[in-house]
Amino acid sequence: MKKGTHFICSIAIALSLLLAASCGYAQFAGSDFAPHSGLVGKDVVWVPTPQTLVDTMLDMAKVTSDDYLIDLGSGDGRLVVSAAKLGATALGIEYNPDMVELARRVATEEGVTSKATFEQADIFEYDFSEATVITMFLLPELNLRLRPTILKMKPGTRIVSNSFTMDDWKFDQSADVPDIGDWSTAYLWIVPAKVDGTWKIDGGQITLTQNFQYITGTLTRGNEDVELTGKLNGDKISFDAGGAEFVGTVNGNTMSGTRAGGGNWKAVR
Repeated sequence: MKKGTHFICSIAIALSLLLAASCGYAQFAGSDFAPHSGLVGKDVVWVPTPQTLVDTMLDMAKVTSDDYLIDLGSGDGRLVVSAAKLGATALGIEYNPDMVELARRVATEEGVTSKATFEQADIFEYDFSEATVITMFLLPELNLRLRPTILKMKPGTRIVSNSFTMDDWKFDQSADVPDIGDWSTAYLWIVPAKVDGTWKIDGGQITLTQNFQYITGTLTRGNEDVELTGKLNGDKISFDAGGAEFVGTVNGNTMSGTRAGGGNWKAVR
């Protein structure tokens, strides 16, 4: 989906929210609750994610039984249930209590209650820091509100968004699903390690400036300064300094790895 389309869709959802705001949840209460596309929520209106896009989002995040997935604004629970079927432990956070009960019934019907759970809560007040995968279908301004919290999560945490990006934090991967309508793009980000600053390395130093997963800087040895550029993939780092390629792993204030052509390197901040 193009950026201009994102903006138009964002406005459309916001207008729908304003128009529906007077409806409330009361009319949908009870076990016969049946949500409809455009149902008003606390921050957005609910639009169901097509199952093919759900599957694409989970595939992009490489979800396995080792993962703890949290879906922010889980709606009818379809993404959480689908993650549970892959063996992941999955939790849905949803503000609408009727949606929560509906999702729990779906999980029961699908036989995944040991893996799929749901809580009625505000996503901006809930601690989701232990998740290894975060999924969401929120407006761009809500993504930006969540972004500082997401960037504090453990390096390597995968973030997947339906249709909306995170402004100047460029996504690591995108995928379009054809023939499913307006909501057809999934975006993936991988939370990068924090490497901004000065590091001592093998008789010299590296000074790094970080812009999300991208890094620039200088490798200094003696009187020679060499510019470097590189990228982070979670806690994995790679950079080129004057034609010399370095790859390694970041562990807090230490990073180490190998040079192309042989040899090890280690840097301490």
